Amino acid sequence: MVFGSVEFLLYFLPIFIILYGITPKALKNLSLLAGSLIFYALGEPRYLALLVVSVVVNYLVGLQFTAHARRNSHKRRNQKILLTVAVIGNVAVLALFKYASGELGFPLGISFYTFQIISYLVDVYRGDIHRERSLIRFADYICMFPRLTSGPIVNYSEVSGELAERRFTLAGVQNGLKVFIMGLASKVLLADRVGLLWNEVQTAGFESISTQLAWIGAFAFSLKIYFDFYGYSLMAIGLGRMLGFELPDNFETPYMARSVRDFYRRWHITLGRWFRNYVYIPLGGNREGEGRTIFNLLVVWVLTGLWHGGTVNFLIWGLLLWFFIVLERFFTRIPIVKRLKVLPHLYLWIVIPITWMCFEIVDLKELGIYLGRMFGLVEGISVFAGDWSSALKNYGILLAVCFIACTPLVKRIYEKLKNNVLGFICLGSLFWICIWRIIVEGENVFMYGGF
Repeated sequence: MVFGSVEFLLYFLPIFIILYGITPKALKNLSLLAGSLIFYALGEPRYLALLVVSVVVNYLVGLQFTAHARRNSHKRRNQKILLTVAVIGNVAVLALFKYASGELGFPLGISFYTFQIISYLVDVYRGDIHRERSLIRFADYICMFPRLTSGPIVNYSEVSGELAERRFTLAGVQNGLKVFIMGLASKVLLADRVGLLWNEVQTAGFESISTQLAWIGAFAFSLKIYFDFYGYSLMAIGLGRMLGFELPDNFETPYMARSVRDFYRRWHITLGRWFRNYVYIPLGGNREGEGRTIFNLLVVWVLTGLWHGGTVNFLIWGLLLWFFIVLERFFTRIPIVKRLKVLPHLYLWIVIPITWMCFEIVDLKELGIYLGRMFGLVEGISVFAGDWSSALKNYGILLAVCFIACTPLVKRIYEKLKNNVLGFICLGSLFWICIWRIIVEGENVFMYGGF
């Protein structure tokens, strides 16, 4: 089951909210856990047991990290060994399914809940947070259905207070529903629609498209993956607010960035934060000289690529981003570069679509052909010279709307209208338009559900 399905929107969510609302305060965590496990079972019944076992085992591991043991050198050494074994074990399970997914299938949300588990264990070991004694609260932290399948990756400290005590109110449901609808519209009306253009490019065959259409296709995919994942993140945040949780933002207008480095500070923020806190900084961050900093960045981006998938294209994607980020470290120190205004944005809109092609196209031969067509380095076969103008005729308005929606303008309009009658009418209309589109065209899964 996905958020953008009729089953979820018209059946699961309303029923769950009603039952959750009438559940006594003392049982709300149990109600949330039951609903989350049912949600997961409806989408991925084969691996429900794996999720439950992961929760129980890591809960028991977390209980071993006591404040008293941290003051005893011998016990501290045993804690470190236990943490190392637990982290390796969790990563090994993730890697097993990630790289043998063809034989085993891929458990929904495993990449996300594994990282949450690791962050919890490390933070408790460090003494940054107290261990969670309640299995129900810990299970809710890992299994909470609003963010279980595709994030955001939440630190335990961000929700521990709300897990212990939170308020469920009609105002919270209304505010969360508004954010949820904006995310639903981003997914159904923008991501899924502009994705049709990318599908047409793929269907035509990469050798048969013009250079202009190759760039348009790259822009289309760039917009598709953004509004797909941004839409999911907004829906997760909205669902969290309905239930009394404030989940962290995962995007901050990344296409308004001025560099690749800045882009990934704004894109999938919680994943970037995870790698910074649990890989980059422990390796030394930028504290040990330029050479070590570049190496630490290399490790982060190689692991980021591998986290997304086990095929070589993801490694190429990560290495390419690392290359541009390192390059920017040197160029941005030049005084004249710092004074440039428009050029960095143009640079970003050239580089990011290229990197997204490395992310999307798994077959390296096909990837080479596509990049070659983008730069006119690979000769086309039976290319229709007017294919790009036909694409703009069919999708030009949609592309323009998507580009505008990449700016802060839509958010500003939303903030002004969300609490008045006009805003209520617009949001209600968007919701039912989305329902209509889903019924007519069917549901499309979220892209990051497969990572």
